[in-house]
Amino acid sequence: MRAVIQRVSKARVIIDGNEHSRIGPGILALLGVEKDDALEDAQGLARKIVELRIFEDEAGKMNRTIADTGGAILAVSQFTLLGDCRRGRRPSFDHAAHPDLARNLYQEFVDEIGRLRIPTATGVFQAMMEVELTNDGPVTFILDSRKRF
Repeated sequence: MRAVIQRVSKARVIIDGNEHSRIGPGILALLGVEKDDALEDAQGLARKIVELRIFEDEAGKMNRTIADTGGAILAVSQFTLLGDCRRGRRPSFDHAAHPDLARNLYQEFVDEIGRLRIPTATGVFQAMMEVELTNDGPVTFILDSRKRF
């Protein structure tokens, strides 16, 4: 499972011209699910994101978690994070999970964040979405549940 997370001052999802969800300060998490991902990947990655100290403390150091700040997480499914662009000019999505598995693990990721008592908003799985954000910093990280990088 792969995620690109961005610390944001605000973010929202628009579908068919209508706002679907919105958060204020917090994290925008774009999530890609791989074929061999399991429940442990979804839960572990959710916990990792919630526990990351990427928010500034009084001294200006990244030393606070999302829970420390009272922020929210906007989780958006994005299978293109699994696109392999190493060969040719068209990305290969051979490693992306089938939609049924991806939907279930995406939902488990969202549910785990909720169990950790972090306010959560979502996109809509497989929908064409516009995602607007104001990156705070900018601060952006790439995470992988298998710790490949």
